Amino acid sequence: MNFLHAMNHRASTLALACLTAAAVLAPAAQAQGLRPSGSAGLQRLPSSTATLLPPAGATSPAVRQADYIVAVVNSEPITNNEVRQRAERVAQQLSGQGAAMPPHEVLVKEVLERLILEKIQVQLAKEGGIKVDDYAVNQAEQNVARQNDVSVDEMHRRLAADGISKERFREELRNQLLALRVRERDVESRVRVSDLEVDQYLQDQQKTAGPGKMEINLGHILVKVPEGASPEEVARRAARAQEVLDKLRAGGDFGVLVQEYSDVPEGSGGGLLGLRPLDRYPELFVTAVQQAAVGSIVGPLRSPAGFHILKVVDRSQGGVPTMAVQSHARHILLRVGSGLSERQAAERLEDLRQRVLRGQADFATLAREYSQDGSAKDGGDLGWAGPGRYVPEFQEALNALRPGEISQPVVSRFGVHLIQLLERREAKLTQREQRDMVRDAVREKKLDEAFTTWIQEARARAYVEYREAPQ
Repeated sequence: MNFLHAMNHRASTLALACLTAAAVLAPAAQAQGLRPSGSAGLQRLPSSTATLLPPAGATSPAVRQADYIVAVVNSEPITNNEVRQRAERVAQQLSGQGAAMPPHEVLVKEVLERLILEKIQVQLAKEGGIKVDDYAVNQAEQNVARQNDVSVDEMHRRLAADGISKERFREELRNQLLALRVRERDVESRVRVSDLEVDQYLQDQQKTAGPGKMEINLGHILVKVPEGASPEEVARRAARAQEVLDKLRAGGDFGVLVQEYSDVPEGSGGGLLGLRPLDRYPELFVTAVQQAAVGSIVGPLRSPAGFHILKVVDRSQGGVPTMAVQSHARHILLRVGSGLSERQAAERLEDLRQRVLRGQADFATLAREYSQDGSAKDGGDLGWAGPGRYVPEFQEALNALRPGEISQPVVSRFGVHLIQLLERREAKLTQREQRDMVRDAVREKKLDEAFTTWIQEARARAYVEYREAPQ
């Protein structure tokens, strides 16, 4: 499978949350309906627990001294402490999102079922010879810390205060990556979307299109106002928001200003919230942009979170966007295998990166010489691509770059990449590009269905023995 066409679908997000920090949203992002995805059959619980850091100074309640086994999965035990710690983190996350808290017995039961499914996936990965080396875990660990706006040391300190050791946390990251890779191998690689399915989707959208189906894609910049801020601090934040607005009206690039000013996680992705129905946006946003034309800038809008500036990027009546922010990138890919580990590949790519930064080599020339994919002959050039066209690890690294910048080595299912962003643009989509986006949407739905079937079959084949009930 070409990594250009792989999708970040709901099943993958469960494991990838440790890389994208999808479950650690700023309060404003939570209010905007940026909901984390769930695992098959466990939609009520947040998708990620590895990224949920306890607040500074938080401590865990006293735990039962004698741990005990609550379930056995193919001879591997799950303990009460594992369930308890996971349930506590899920409860913290639900509370932080303002979601309804299920009864404790329901929560621990669903957490146990999720742990069983995770255990089965990790076992399948290991049986299939799939490995995750320390370099990939280090990268995941650094991404989690960055997305939580803390250092790696501070992250471990908070986790330790919550009863989670550094070793335990790294093992959770490794297991999530193993689970992701076995799903990529067994599910994603087998899903295909035909032209007929794309046509059918478009026909269905046209039939159901109406006033209630209006969707918009907004660019968003948030200048946060801390809770309990003094009038002087609020005034400073308001002036900062006005400064952004003035730069935008003077012709400033929205994507660049997002990275410079915005205080929410989607800032690294150009500030785009994605094409979604009006009812999935805050009423404050909908009211403000209702009469605004595509391309308009609106704001600053005041909310409890701070000052918001919005850009109307696109409107759609049939679920198919007409505009998108596209990236023009190139890369060098080294594939890993028996003769090359991820760490060795990353070290080689870092050496190439330093040569380019010192002016000793040209990126395109190095790509032609070293890259191990079809783009090598073109100097690693991947052309223009919209959101969702790359695998999540690649897309996240690309989103964080400014034009001309080169990423650190990035691990994906295809190997290790060195990525350079050449340009970004906001472009009107061609009919072919629109069909590609529809194909991605159809593929995401099929992947969800395929993952649900796959995990149910894997669960049915596994030997699961329940022992004492978790507490």
